[in-house]
Amino acid sequence: MPNDLRELYQKVILDHGRTPRNFRRPAHPTCRAEGNNPMCGDALSVFLVLDDRGVIEDAAFEGQGCAISLASASLMTETLKGMTRAEAERLFEAFHSLCTHTDAEPALPEGSADPLTRLSVFAGVRAFPIRAKCATLPWQTMKAALAGEAEARSN
Repeated sequence: MPNDLRELYQKVILDHGRTPRNFRRPAHPTCRAEGNNPMCGDALSVFLVLDDRGVIEDAAFEGQGCAISLASASLMTETLKGMTRAEAERLFEAFHSLCTHTDAEPALPEGSADPLTRLSVFAGVRAFPIRAKCATLPWQTMKAALAGEAEARSN
């Protein structure tokens, strides 16, 4: 990866880590889950508001964590708005693959390439398994919220 692109990615992660978007609790969330990574102390709550058709109207989070987990949660909540449950689940699979597979280009589920382009700032974490856990924690928690689970843990 060229240095200027790496620097841009670092700036995006630092920006979202310092001033995360959607860092709040919605008034009436439809789905909620707690996630934590005991290895590093990251702990997040993810809140989703779904309409009657299963479209995510709002996504937000609260908690504490490193810049990578906060930036991941921030970008995730921005990206999920307007997606269906099924689209969010497909994006989860694509993002998890992006962060954890050592392949240069992970196989992406159909329809996941466009939103994933924005999330590619996290591709570098795959070289650092501990950091990959930080990046995927909000996504694991979102998946648990959609499934109606009470708690998600970083695997």
